Amino acid sequence: MDPRTDDEQIRTRLLDAAEALFYAEGVQAVGMDRVRSESGVALKRLYRLYPSKEALVTAYLERRDRRWTASLREAVVGAPDPVAAVFVWLEGWFQEPDFRGCAFLNAYGELGAGPAGVLDVVRRHKAELRSLLGTLTPDPVLADQLLILVEGATVVAALDPGPEPARRAGEAAKRLLTPP
Repeated sequence: MDPRTDDEQIRTRLLDAAEALFYAEGVQAVGMDRVRSESGVALKRLYRLYPSKEALVTAYLERRDRRWTASLREAVVGAPDPVAAVFVWLEGWFQEPDFRGCAFLNAYGELGAGPAGVLDVVRRHKAELRSLLGTLTPDPVLADQLLILVEGATVVAALDPGPEPARRAGEAAKRLLTPP
C-alpha cells in the first residue's frame, strides 16, 4: 500500500475519533491517549501525524468546518427563500442525536485565545458563516443580524435541543426582512 494512502486512512481514523470525543466530551477532557485508544492508532503514529494536541484539535475543527459549511451552503443555494432555508437547516441540525452546540464556540469556550491555530480556525469559520449569510442579502447590517440570530439559536439549542430555537430565530429573521 502507498504510504500516503495509508497516512490518509490513519488521519481519517484519528480525526473521526477526535471529532466524536472532542465534540461529545470537550477538548480538555479528552487526552491524546484516549484518541489513540479509540482510533486504534499507535501513539507514535498519532504524534507523527499530529505532533501536538493543538495540531489535532485544529485539524478536527478544519475538517468539521469544511463539512458543516458545505452542508449549509448546499441547503441555501437555489432555495426559493435562502434565508428561511438557513433556519430550516438549523432545525435539522439541532435535532441530531449528538447535537452539542457549535463545536467552534465550544472549543473557544474551553481554550480561550490560547492556542493560536485553534483560534484561527474558529475565526475563519465564523467569517465564512458571515460571508455566506452576506450573500443572502445586499445589506451588511442585515447579514450581521442574521449571524447573531444563527449564533443565538445555536447556543439556545445547545442548552435545550430541538427545532424551536431555529424556528423562533427564523421568525425573527422574517420580521427583519419584511419592510415596515
